[in-house]
Amino acid sequence: MIHPPEVSNLDVLSEALRRRTFAVISHPDAGKSTLTEALLLHAHAIDKAGAVHGKAGRRGTVSDWMAMEQARGISVTSAAIQFDYRDTVINLVDTPGHADFSEDTFRVLSAVDAAVMLVDASKGLEVQTMKLFDVCRQRGLPVITVINKWDRPGEDALALMDEIRARTGLIPTPLTWPVGISGDFRGVLDRRSGDYVRYTRTPGGATAAVEDRFSPADAETAEGDAWVTASEESSLLRVEGQDHDEARFLAGETTPVLFCAAVLNFGVQQLLETLVESAPPAEARADIAGRRRPVNAAFSGFVFKVQSGMNAAHRDHVAFVRVCSGVFHRGMVVTHAASGRPFATKYAQQMFGQERKTADEAWPGDVVGLINAASLRVGDSLYDQDPVEFPPMPLFAPEHFRVAHPADSSKHKQFRRGIDQLDHEGVIQVMRSELRGDQAPVLGAVGPMQFEVVEDRMTHDFGAAIRLEALPYQLARRTDRESAEILGHDRQVEVLLRSDGTLLALFSTPWRLRNTVRDHPELTLEDLATGSTAVPTDY
Repeated sequence: MIHPPEVSNLDVLSEALRRRTFAVISHPDAGKSTLTEALLLHAHAIDKAGAVHGKAGRRGTVSDWMAMEQARGISVTSAAIQFDYRDTVINLVDTPGHADFSEDTFRVLSAVDAAVMLVDASKGLEVQTMKLFDVCRQRGLPVITVINKWDRPGEDALALMDEIRARTGLIPTPLTWPVGISGDFRGVLDRRSGDYVRYTRTPGGATAAVEDRFSPADAETAEGDAWVTASEESSLLRVEGQDHDEARFLAGETTPVLFCAAVLNFGVQQLLETLVESAPPAEARADIAGRRRPVNAAFSGFVFKVQSGMNAAHRDHVAFVRVCSGVFHRGMVVTHAASGRPFATKYAQQMFGQERKTADEAWPGDVVGLINAASLRVGDSLYDQDPVEFPPMPLFAPEHFRVAHPADSSKHKQFRRGIDQLDHEGVIQVMRSELRGDQAPVLGAVGPMQFEVVEDRMTHDFGAAIRLEALPYQLARRTDRESAEILGHDRQVEVLLRSDGTLLALFSTPWRLRNTVRDHPELTLEDLATGSTAVPTDY
């Protein structure tokens, strides 16, 4: 057994204070992956941005490493990226941009300490952004708001502030204010110093934009009415009490706001500075009983994602572990809370999108990739010395259902292995029944695009192409054995066993569910998210 070297409490506390672990949340097409590249560029973690829009030779972004992501221009899986900026270690956990992958995004938000809410200047707060913001609010995550695409025509800046306040309940406290209306982005007024930061674009936005600072007097000479308007609007915000207050931000009462054009790398440096200066460091996290485990306690962490196919040459899979306390040393033997068994961490790596490097140690706030960790599942806790178990990851209620069949019946083993692996990763929910048999599992998804990921990965990762047959069900309810006996006689209801041992009753329509509850009020039919037995009334 490998015993980790002694580390002082002061070392752990010091390293935890250096960490900033956050996720970017947004509606699809708000520019999330482009912003990720721009942050890496300004931190000198890469020397050229991958998202050079409008160029025939456009490269894939660091965070969107899957072939499907690069082909479609959207994020469909989360990715962990660590880089240094000044004396701070930044852990950026990228999230899927599409609503169909909300479950993966929820898991990511359980592993971070803050969120950057990216808003398209022309569209304001969109549906998916608000859903993800609600998750942040439930988890008590401080939120930094970034208004993106100010280089394009869009809404009025003050109107956007009113919308943020009305729809989120947070008071927007801009740290920068745009000079020039949307579509005419010249620079920003730095509201903390009063200076004007003017941007000069670089060819294709592939390198960091040039920034020049001017005093207010020089700014008025250079920009005229645009500077005067920005100054007057900034003064109005100050009169309204919309200046940044760190304590209120961390308490979830306010949201700092910055303006940027990520594709041009305008305003990105200011976001990095804000993350370093204002975002919270790694702090004590609550366990399943609500007890907070100090960051300087013995090592602990939890798995928030499992991903295979990241290394095509080896077909391995990676368990992403958020370090919650103590120091992680590669090779240490920890305890797997779910089984009580020892778990060796011989192969541990830090991730930079798809790229990896050996992780000899990691501190609270860091994300470590444990390679070939076949026994680990999403939500599992790991610890050294003092036992701890962190809250489990909830499964979302599936709303779309397909029966999976192997396209080639001779590839039964590959088919079974692939389905089981995707279930293990949480890519899809897998249900079976004696009636359908093991060769025809039912797949449940939050959104239909999840099935596209399943088809793509079954073909390319496991060499077992599949056919999917749609089922006429719209919602699922948790049930029990006694209720299943009665439900099994209804043609518009099907009872299946999910891989975690949960019995699910699938209903063709909310109307069918209401009628079933009316005719058999004694049945157990619980909402998967709330545990409630209430039936839908909005149909």
